[in-house]
Amino acid sequence: MKSVRTPDERFANIIDWPYAPIYTDVSAGDGSTDTLRVAHYEAGPSDAATTVLLMHGEPSWSYLYRKMMAVHIAAGHRVIAPDLIGFGRSDKPMETSDYTYERHVAWMNEWLNKNNFTHLTLVCQDWGGLVGLRLATANVDRFDRIAIANTGLPLAGREPSAAFRAWQKYSQEVPDFAVGTLVNGGCLSTLSADEIAAYDAPFPDDTFKAAARIFPSLYPDGDDHPSNIANKIAWDVLRSWTKPFLTAFSDGDAITKGGNGVFEREVPGATGQAHTTIEGGGHFLQEDKGEEFAAVVNNFIAANP
Repeated sequence: MKSVRTPDERFANIIDWPYAPIYTDVSAGDGSTDTLRVAHYEAGPSDAATTVLLMHGEPSWSYLYRKMMAVHIAAGHRVIAPDLIGFGRSDKPMETSDYTYERHVAWMNEWLNKNNFTHLTLVCQDWGGLVGLRLATANVDRFDRIAIANTGLPLAGREPSAAFRAWQKYSQEVPDFAVGTLVNGGCLSTLSADEIAAYDAPFPDDTFKAAARIFPSLYPDGDDHPSNIANKIAWDVLRSWTKPFLTAFSDGDAITKGGNGVFEREVPGATGQAHTTIEGGGHFLQEDKGEEFAAVVNNFIAANP
């Protein structure tokens, strides 16, 4: 599997990002002996009772969580934020065919277990939820709580929103996949030029963008899709999940609007929790309302020790 690695100097002047990467090698998963490097960032006390695992989606990287990380650290929590393969400082296979939903799950599952993280509170949005919920349901003993925002876990027969289908089509047809501009378009606030540059930093040119380009097309359609089969197993786990489970969707995301309801109805651990609609947030509510979202998560942790 041919991959590229974003030069370190691309990250030298990232605004509001003091975190150094930690690297873990995982199997490429293509039947070869090749490995890929996953980057993650850690902060806060290593002996904290709670570790907040922040999972980003498409086409962002862990920089998305910078506003939240400071709030979690101030509350005494340890924070871990990984870059998915193809994003941030993680390695980037060059062919769109190198990426599948199941490979993303396998890469991050190997990363999780190699690092032996425990007492996790999963916080996830966008594809960070599609991947992160699979991690949690496959590694139940490692997770104490789950908080989701603007995400879902697809199943055959559950059609995604029209807004998602429009984004899926656009992502495959737009000539210039301008990542920073696309993230800005998913916010209700306006990112600064420096913030847009930070989202563009992992991608010096189009050879680095295979994951960003193909991710929307990895959505599993059809009863026999391997990920729908695997997600059905994950949903069986969620339907018996009694640990604390919170939804904190924003009010301004057409792509995932209403997606919180199925979790609140079907996950036992969601009963009685302080589910929240975060007002004034777009799809990337971490940008629009990051401090508020982090405070909701901190309160959730405090209420469910």
